[in-house]
Order: sequence, then structure tokens, then C-alpha cells
Amino acid sequence: MAGRGRTWSIGAVGLALLLPLTGCDGQRTGDPVRTEVQRMLDRRSAAVLGHDERAYGETGTRNQYTRLRALPLASFGYRVTAVRRTASGATADAELSYRIAGYDKAPVDARRTLTLGRTADGHWYVTAERPARQAGQELWDQGTVSAVAGGHSLVLGTGDPAALSGFARLADRAVPAVSGAWGTRWSRRVVVLVPKSLAGMAALLGAPADDYRGIAAVTTGEAGGSGRAPADRVVINPEAYALLGDAGRQIVLTHETAHVATRADTTAATPLWLSEGYADWIGYLGTGRAPAEAAPELARAVREGETPEALPSDKDFGFTSDPVKLARAYESGWLACRMIAEKWGAARLGAFYRAVGAHGERTGAVKEALRAVLGTTAREFTADWHAYVTSRLR
Repeated sequence: MAGRGRTWSIGAVGLALLLPLTGCDGQRTGDPVRTEVQRMLDRRSAAVLGHDERAYGETGTRNQYTRLRALPLASFGYRVTAVRRTASGATADAELSYRIAGYDKAPVDARRTLTLGRTADGHWYVTAERPARQAGQELWDQGTVSAVAGGHSLVLGTGDPAALSGFARLADRAVPAVSGAWGTRWSRRVVVLVPKSLAGMAALLGAPADDYRGIAAVTTGEAGGSGRAPADRVVINPEAYALLGDAGRQIVLTHETAHVATRADTTAATPLWLSEGYADWIGYLGTGRAPAEAAPELARAVREGETPEALPSDKDFGFTSDPVKLARAYESGWLACRMIAEKWGAARLGAFYRAVGAHGERTGAVKEALRAVLGTTAREFTADWHAYVTSRLR
């Protein structure tokens, strides 16, 4: 998401204040200010981890401490990447890295911009902190964070704390449901973020709100990644989520939890019809939903003689796509996974998913997994899927 440019009009003295210290060859010759700022932020981070509000206050504004103190943090720290002197102080760019205790195996990394002041005796302090340009917000940027811990979940929100318990109950049911289908070789814990609004959800994801309108929840880093399991977050759109019934809310949380579980085996080789279809397959398990009930848009296409000839492409899953086309893409992926589970068994479906992700690159991944795990070809599989969709939704 491109930001709007800014035009500066400054003199030679102003330019010298804004630029980092460098030699004639452009290499850094040493920046004592950056070192001092780093040390101050190290003290600030230690105060967060030590729950020492007084020490935190000695490094600047306490607003952020109040907002994030409910987070059970295992680590929290800044790495200063640049400092720009200004007439009133300085601005620092930093990379914030933190982990939630008991949930994150890998840290969350966030680019931050800090506005700094300086005392009369030369000590730096923080006057404000915000996301860097084009970076998403952290939940505490939106208000004071409340936390509710479930048996398998941690729900963090900025709205009514009482409402968070309901999300924890749903997530606690989702985790064993996912483990029952996928297996237990994952963390079996999930972190759910509940902002106050659609706008808050979009701000966390660093994207326009319209991209997620009507989308009840997403999981960060759910597809196309490196295969190294990150600190995934299920991010709720409270406006769309509120429109769902109890069953729909459980299906959504189970679907997103499936993405967390499968993350380490979801790579650039995994097509979205498989990652989304598998998550839906787990989400619908045990609900008793008939295919025509769970796939209404695709059922309508079949009745109108418009059964798709091929599985959906990744582009068909874009949140900005036509809503009907998007729904059909999800429903198509779900029925493909449902067919595999019925014809070859649930264990083979999981093995197929893992085999596709292990291929490493998109080209040939599905084709080779179909042959090695299911003993079929892409042409035969597509024909079987087309016939399955037609027979189940007619």
C-alpha cells in the first residue's frame, strides 16, 4: 500500500540535522546518538518485561505501558535502525520484536517510529510511538488491551473485556477439533485478536478496510510462506462476526485454527484451494451441514448448468474479488478436500496436504502429490472433482 509522498523545504543546517552521520563514502562513521537511544529503549523494554511502570516512565510517555501491560510477554525489545535529529529532538526508526509467553515459538516483528525528546542534561526519552509508514498497527495502538486465557487459547481485545470469554470458549473447542483431524504435532494453542471494528482489523493488517468487509476472520501468514511456523494470529472482524450464528462462529474459529495448525506445512507450493479447502473441511466436520447447505453459491451454479471445469486459482481467493466468485472458490476447495477424505480417507488427505507443501515450489507440487499419495493424475482428479460437485449439489 503506497503512501503519499511529502515535499520538504529545508536549508543546509536542517539537512545536516536530518541525515545520519556518514563519511564521504556514505558509510556510517559512528553515531553516539543512536547508541544512546538504543540504551534508553533497552531500559524501556526491560521495564515492560519487569512490570516496572516507574522505570518505564523514566524513559518517556507511559501511555503504551498502560495499554500493553496485560500481555503475558516472554520477550520484548527494540533494535534502532536509524535516528534523525530534528530541531525539537529526534525521530527514531526501530524494529520491535516480541513473543507472548506460552504461545509464540517465533517472535512478532513490527516496524515502529518513535518521536524523541531530550532533557536539559542530555538524556533521550520517548514522547510518542507509532507504526512505521506502511506498517500495520499493534493491538495496543488501538487502546488498552484486555486478555482472557482459555485452556488452549489467549484472546486479546480492545473492546468489552466480558465479550472476550466467548471467543476463548470457541477457540478452546476449535483446538482439539483441529488436532483430531490434523494430528497433534503443532503448538495446540492459538492467539485471537479482537479489535473494536472492521477499521481496527484492517489497521492491524496494514490494509484498506474494504479488503476485509464481509470477511469474519483471517489468520496472519496462513499461506505461501517459508514453512517456518511464525507467531500466527487469528484476527477477528467483529462487524462480520457478529452477523453469524453460534454454529457459524464456531466454524470460522475452527477454520482459522486449522490454518495455525497447518502453517509449518503450508508453503509457496500450496495452492489456496487446498489450504482454504482443508481449513473448511476441518471447520465443517461434525456439523452435519449438507453440501448444498454449506456451498450455496456453487450449488446455484450447478443448477444453472455452470459447474466449473477447473479448480479455482489463487486469484479467485482475493478478498476484493466478486463476493459470489469468492464464495464459489472457497466452496470448490472445500468439496475437493471433502472428496479426497471420502474416497481416499482423512489420513490420506492430511498426507496429500503435507506432500504438496514439502515440494517447495508451486510447479509440479500438486501433480506429484496426486501421483505419490493418491495414485491419480491431475486430469483424473479434476474430472472426479467435477463429477463429485455435480452429484452432491445437483
